Amino acid sequence: MTNEELKKLEDNLWSAADKLRANSDLKSNEYSTPVLGLIFLKFADNRYSLVEEEIKNELQKQKNSRRQREEHEIALEKCGFYLPPKARYDYLLKLPEETDFDKAIKFAMEQVEKFKPELKDTLPKDEYFKLTRTDKTLLKELLRTFSDIPKDASGDLFGKIYEYFLGKFALAEGQGGGEFFTPRSVVRLIVEIIEPYKGKIFDPASGSGGMFVQSAKFVERRRVELNDQDSKEFVAYGQEKTLDTVKLDKMNLAVNGIHGDIRQANTYTEDPFDCYRKFDYVMANPPFNVDEVSLESVKDSKRFNEYGVPQNKSGGKSKGTETVPNANYLWINLFASSLNDKGRAGFVMANSASDARHSELEIRTKIVDAGIIEVMLTLPSNMFYTVTLPATLWFFNKGKKKENKDKVLFIDARNIFKQIDRAHREFTEDQVQNIATIVRLYHEEGDRYISLIDGYIRTIFQNKESEKKEKNIKVLQERIQDLVKSFTESKKSLETWVTKNYKNLTKEFQKKADEYGLHEKLKEIHLSKSNDLELSIEDLFKDYRSYTSKVKFSKVESSNDLQKEFCGKIKTFEDKLKEFRKSYDKDLRTIDSLYRFIDNELKSKNDIEFKAITNPKEVQKSYDGFLSEHNHFTESLDHALWMQERFPEAKYEDVTGLCKLADKSEVVEQDYSLNPGRYVGVVIEEDGMTEEEFNDELEKLNNEFMELSKEAGKLEKIIGKNIAELVG
Repeated sequence: MTNEELKKLEDNLWSAADKLRANSDLKSNEYSTPVLGLIFLKFADNRYSLVEEEIKNELQKQKNSRRQREEHEIALEKCGFYLPPKARYDYLLKLPEETDFDKAIKFAMEQVEKFKPELKDTLPKDEYFKLTRTDKTLLKELLRTFSDIPKDASGDLFGKIYEYFLGKFALAEGQGGGEFFTPRSVVRLIVEIIEPYKGKIFDPASGSGGMFVQSAKFVERRRVELNDQDSKEFVAYGQEKTLDTVKLDKMNLAVNGIHGDIRQANTYTEDPFDCYRKFDYVMANPPFNVDEVSLESVKDSKRFNEYGVPQNKSGGKSKGTETVPNANYLWINLFASSLNDKGRAGFVMANSASDARHSELEIRTKIVDAGIIEVMLTLPSNMFYTVTLPATLWFFNKGKKKENKDKVLFIDARNIFKQIDRAHREFTEDQVQNIATIVRLYHEEGDRYISLIDGYIRTIFQNKESEKKEKNIKVLQERIQDLVKSFTESKKSLETWVTKNYKNLTKEFQKKADEYGLHEKLKEIHLSKSNDLELSIEDLFKDYRSYTSKVKFSKVESSNDLQKEFCGKIKTFEDKLKEFRKSYDKDLRTIDSLYRFIDNELKSKNDIEFKAITNPKEVQKSYDGFLSEHNHFTESLDHALWMQERFPEAKYEDVTGLCKLADKSEVVEQDYSLNPGRYVGVVIEEDGMTEEEFNDELEKLNNEFMELSKEAGKLEKIIGKNIAELVG
């Protein structure tokens, strides 16, 4: 399933499910857990279906053996689940309309838990009775909705759908939703930087388990890259104070086939895993600025006082109990103290913690002096559903190289994001990889930089979701051909109509046509030829084959030279493509203006010949197809060039406004501030337009303004006339 198909499926599923909720009396928090439970059940059924035949064959084989294993034992071995007949999704879906679906689904969930002990008391059961409180058909409709998920859908696909719904529920619940959901792209960035490949991962504020899920995806990818199929899987350890969120976490882990232990616990007062110096990796998005934690409950805990416990200057109290100023530095202490001697941590923290004063400054000083801080990264604002101001990612590494012990890499990523709606932003996958690669260059992993650029180049020429290589740019070539054909047909049919009908127009309409410049406008449509572009594409293919044959056998320096040279050639082609696009953008506006003028001003609505003209809306479709492919082409190239411009030697270097490798003396000079903005500097951004491009854009806007002004003038006359008639 392609990304576009998955997005459409996710949107359709959410739209259908949310519509059902809107027609009920349920709040989002009453609705989310049972809905996610049904997604889980559909996943379990799909997964079970894949091995059902194997289970039957195994049962048949051992019929005459001395030790006859039970069906559920074989099922658990084959897929991790056993689903008795009445727990199967299709069984529930086919039940008669008059069935008590709440009872049937509860029984199904009980059956799943019965044969999978780690899910005991986890799956939603009684929650389904709420869904039938006012509408008995709601559960049946939900079962139908999720039956649209393909039967051959993989666990990874289900994980994505599950995570998509988590995010949607978090958005719907506002402030409360942030407690169980950290945006996927932020989690991806944390995972890509600390790289939790093998070992024990701890999240003491685990929410719905997003850190563990993204870690699993990273491990799977690295296994392929390193050809390490025999590596041990990591084990997830999580704790969360809210029971409903613990259940979401356990379901999420089960959906994604992750081994782990998730427990309900208040991290400030409970330590179910005896976490001190125990874990290989720590990842978390803890609650920010919690200010009512009892000082007495944490001051003697080695988890929280490794570098000192934050204390109020004047002994702050809440209801008579002395409290810490806020819990941010309790969490920071916890993350550091939970790591073993080689452990790495990545976590989200309030921006204010980077510069906090008083006792927090004393703690931060000790942490900096200990040399465990590896990276500090400022996030863009509006990345979270609960925090609008920028947050910061902190990264610890207790296994830093000796020469890097007193260095901190500062990254300012505030200007790197994709706007997803008016109020929210995210990192694209490419942006995540670009930022992570800055850290890899700091680690002197130039080969991974080469691999990243190689990926961008191959994406331009190959479609990863197709078995056919060298497809993407061929599609661009096809879109160019379709575009030229569509425009040519439209121009030709317009010219034919004008040539044939102009003389037959009344003098009044001829005058209108002349004032508008009908003939001149037709001459303005130049329709740039595509021959040169198509020859350039063929040349690029030759260069691409040469590049791929050489790059795999080259060292980092040679590969980097090859990539820069080849990206330069692609950029030259891109410049031609932009000129071509600019010409056709102008032609489209002219054709659209001509068509609307003839249609509206020359009274041609009933003209059969005019109706046969290729409507600019159809031309627009061809143009949109071309734009889509061009944007895809440009996006990959832009990412490659973005990295090459900043790190031309495939080695780390400081980049003003983006990154700075500071030594301890610089941090001390900044009074132990860990705010990246203090170190990376500021770059004044230009709009990137040439004078010619700016003039063209201005002309486009002016034309639009003139058209709108004409329309406003007509409306003004109509309004004036109507008012005059009304007042006599």
